[in-house]
Amino acid sequence: MIRVREVRVIDEEGQQLGILPVHEALRLAFERNLDLVEVAPNAIPPVCRILDFGKYQYERQKREKEARKAQKTIEIKEIRLSSRSAEHDIDVKVRQTLSFLEEGSKVKVAVRFRGREISHPEIARDQLETFARKVGAAGVVETQPAIEGRNLFMLLSPSPVKK
Repeated sequence: MIRVREVRVIDEEGQQLGILPVHEALRLAFERNLDLVEVAPNAIPPVCRILDFGKYQYERQKREKEARKAQKTIEIKEIRLSSRSAEHDIDVKVRQTLSFLEEGSKVKVAVRFRGREISHPEIARDQLETFARKVGAAGVVETQPAIEGRNLFMLLSPSPVKK
């Protein structure tokens, strides 16, 4: 429901018909078997278009669907290590991390502390730094190693693509 006296009217071809009283704009739309739709309510005077409202809604939904399709969701994958992980185990996890980064996912690398291992976080910190070095240019350290509960973690993101 349009609650103002005058509106700026645009016809179905996009031509401006000027500023008209609302009842006159509604009459024009009725004569053409179309609807009067308020497209810019905050303008002074508000802007209305004469168009087929069903077709307008369909086109708008189609544009929104395309926009959602174009958005890329970023997944966060998690790789878990132990402060006692062997060199070969770390290399396997590095290869797995590289494949995740290639896909465009971010990777959270966590070292879990068990028992009294938490009293030596420098061992796990060194392990994460070595891990980041092995990943190399494929990933960028987004979050430096930080303790969260009984875990020390860092976040790696895919390195920006150079064009």
